[in-house]
Amino acid sequence: MPSRCEVFLEILLAILIPPLGVFFRHGCCSCEFFICLILTLLGYVPGIIYAVYAIVVREANPDDEWRPLNA
Repeated sequence: MPSRCEVFLEILLAILIPPLGVFFRHGCCSCEFFICLILTLLGYVPGIIYAVYAIVVREANPDDEWRPLNA
């Protein structure tokens, strides 16, 4: 679990450059990063809103995403 300081800095980066804040939490090849990048290119404010959502609400847990169907 990230510390409060890490979350604060990620949110600050998400306000300045939304995809960068999501990159530090989820990585560059994640679905969250690409969604944030597209929303930022379409409009700056939707990119900020989604970046803060992706940092605060969504947990970065790759084990849940890549679990096989029969497990």
